[in-house]
Amino acid sequence: MIAHVLPRAVIIHGYPHAHAALRAAVAADVPVALWSASGAALYAGAGWFDALIRRAAKETPGARFIAVLDCADRADLAQAALRQGVTQICFRGSADLARRIADIAGQHGATLHRKMPLALDLLHVDDPFAACRAWLGGD
Repeated sequence: MIAHVLPRAVIIHGYPHAHAALRAAVAADVPVALWSASGAALYAGAGWFDALIRRAAKETPGARFIAVLDCADRADLAQAALRQGVTQICFRGSADLARRIADIAGQHGATLHRKMPLALDLLHVDDPFAACRAWLGGD
């Protein structure tokens, strides 16, 4: 059995970060996992994340990626994200709730993640494109 390996992760904090990460992934010809900041569903919301990702994807043809919205330990926000159409969510609440949310996610054709992987955080990065190229192995 071959283990499924997720692409390298980049933590985004807005459209410029998402766009830079997708451009770098296209340039390096690799997939990328775009992760919202920890708990972003609480303060930014699923609608914001969905719109940001759709715009970045539209403006970066050929990008191969997944986009994960971090819902912290809030089951209600995880469910709201699924209703919004977000197909990758991270939920760090109890195992019991996670099982229930995973079932709901499956019904929506979505994937539930339990923790953020090692990732490049673009929060204080001056040149997001260059940082992503280096992180994704493009240089």
